[in-house]
Amino acid sequence: MHYYRYENAEVSCCYKYLMFSYNIIFWLAGAAFIAIGFWAWSEKGVLLDLTQVTRIHGFDPVWVVLVVGGVTFILGFAGCVGALRENICLLKFFSGLIGFIFFLELTAAVLAFVFQDPLRDWLSDFFLNNIKGYREDIDLQNLIDSLQRLNNCCGAQGPNDWNRNVYFNCTTENPSREKCGVPFSCCLSDPADMVVNTQCGYDIRSKKENIWSSAIYTKGCIPALEAWLPRNIYIVAGVFIVISLLQVWCGLAMLCGNPCSVISVLTGAAVKDCSGSILRLVRQQSDWFFSSPSLFI
Repeated sequence: MHYYRYENAEVSCCYKYLMFSYNIIFWLAGAAFIAIGFWAWSEKGVLLDLTQVTRIHGFDPVWVVLVVGGVTFILGFAGCVGALRENICLLKFFSGLIGFIFFLELTAAVLAFVFQDPLRDWLSDFFLNNIKGYREDIDLQNLIDSLQRLNNCCGAQGPNDWNRNVYFNCTTENPSREKCGVPFSCCLSDPADMVVNTQCGYDIRSKKENIWSSAIYTKGCIPALEAWLPRNIYIVAGVFIVISLLQVWCGLAMLCGNPCSVISVLTGAAVKDCSGSILRLVRQQSDWFFSSPSLFI
């Protein structure tokens, strides 16, 4: 294969620095996420004793922060350096990673739509498993409290799911003051309250179920999520479409900002001058197609 060089290969400085500025935001955001993740671990003493990561019975939200931060940092770095230096390898990597993430998101959306019942069961089991570790990790505790407050729910399927937690179960062997209760995030909220009553859920499940609704939320978080999603399906779909379009735009923009990038991706050639290169590329591929005898046998 022959490599061709043409004139006028320069990329607009305005475009180059626009892409650089766009990606440096993600680079810095990724670094901030990583810093926040390690700070959260240091506050919990995980950095001094890494075995704590495996001893937690529930999900540690810090992992999400670190993974998102790591991916964002790598994308931002590749985008910044690739745009600034017009580095074909980094531009390929950036576009490829964006495409891979987009493919994963699309696959997850399709699988979630097709396998709704297994997904519902998995979410319920996931929530129940994390109820067990509610008091073991402050970040997990805050996450569950936030979910229950925002969705006006309690437990996965209902308040009795808190029997799975050693502090809230109703067994006679439980010495905890929270025995047969629920976390404060399950309590009905009163906007007039200036101070959160963290003991509002104590002993509530030792009473008759017909009076629970006067003090706590009785709907589980999984049914609450199922009720919330149809009401907000257009918002969810709109957010997904906007994110997807941004990802596709970023991937194509990083390649198409310099025509050489596209030609290099298609041919593997280190092309620097690209005036008329698309026509030349089409001519090359046409010559190869019609000259290959194996295609017509």
